[in-house]
Amino acid sequence: MTGWTAEAPALSGLDPAARARLDALTPALAPRGTVLFRPGEAVKGYVVVLSGEVGVHLVGPTGREILLYAVTPGEACVQSTLGLLGGGDYTAEAVAETDTRLVLLPRPVFLGLIDASPGFRRAVFAALAARMQDMMHAVERVAFQPVDARLAAALLSRADAGGAVHATQAELAVAIGSAREVVARKLDTWARAGWVETGRGVVRLTDPAALRRTAGM
Repeated sequence: MTGWTAEAPALSGLDPAARARLDALTPALAPRGTVLFRPGEAVKGYVVVLSGEVGVHLVGPTGREILLYAVTPGEACVQSTLGLLGGGDYTAEAVAETDTRLVLLPRPVFLGLIDASPGFRRAVFAALAARMQDMMHAVERVAFQPVDARLAAALLSRADAGGAVHATQAELAVAIGSAREVVARKLDTWARAGWVETGRGVVRLTDPAALRRTAGM
């Protein structure tokens, strides 16, 4: 019988012993909104997302959040990987953004496979390297790209086929590393210019070309 590792292409290079050890673990469902870990908690294990999305947020003293990264199938959670390898606690919060099917590899299993399985080790470090590269790009965007460009790019990337973005102003602020009030002002300006129309929990793109110019696309 085929186990869950068959659903994870990143683990295709596993040797039979490592695959059998992982397939002995049971996938779990985390409903949307489930908090998977919080700052200060000990790292529980290595998370493999099979379907859905987990958002990892940095929460400031005032409660403001910044989205560090999202974990989707095939991607690594830096917080978990570095905590397991270095022994530190979580410094961010992870929340299931959708109903998410995942597998948690307990610390002994993860560390045992890192030592014993070259295929598993390559998969973990390749995913970690790709994630670190993504985070560097995110830092560059927040540090050097204007809020207007970041917000326009976020709207364009999230729009459905009908040009609607189903997200609150707070969610957009978290996604671009800004404050909700800043996003609200930008959307109000763009609405008056005829670029967007805003409603409760939705933004409709009425002039995508203008947004693309603002995003530098």
